[in-house]
Amino acid sequence: MQQNGIYELLKQLEMVLDKSFPILPNYISAVKVKDIEEIIDSIFHALPTEIQEARALLKRREEIQVEAQQKAEKIITDAQQEAQRALSESTQMIELQKQANKYKEGIQAECDEFKRKALEDAATIRSQAHDEAIRLKEKVEIYASQVFADLEDHLAKRLKEVKDGQIFLEKQRAASNFNNIYPQDNRNSMTE
Repeated sequence: MQQNGIYELLKQLEMVLDKSFPILPNYISAVKVKDIEEIIDSIFHALPTEIQEARALLKRREEIQVEAQQKAEKIITDAQQEAQRALSESTQMIELQKQANKYKEGIQAECDEFKRKALEDAATIRSQAHDEAIRLKEKVEIYASQVFADLEDHLAKRLKEVKDGQIFLEKQRAASNFNNIYPQDNRNSMTE
């Protein structure tokens, strides 16, 4: 029954086109748009439910395809952005690594230079200390020689004084012994 209704609606459409005003024969005609829209709507409503359901499924399938396409495009865009971000981070990490290596090399060079200078300074100080030690040793030896020479002179003087004292005491003792042995002669020799 619905098929008969569709045929009738199609016939009505044909009649509207036949009644149209031809602008270019068999090519362009002027028709009442409202009449055609009403007939088309009626045709859609007259279609069997299976066709309407199929049409709705097709429409839903198209919507799902559009949604899937949009999701796929979003996933691709997100993936590209993530890849770009990861690449950017990777590039930044590489750049940071390069900078870190430059700093490390610079610090290593500074440390090496500091170590070299410290070793040079230590060698200079050691050499100066050695030279100073030699000068001090020479001064100490000269001073010690002078102290020993002064001490030797002092001891020689004291030894001479001791010897002179011993000689004097010996003379005194000898004279005293002589007077004890020859008391008369001693007086005569003293008076003379």
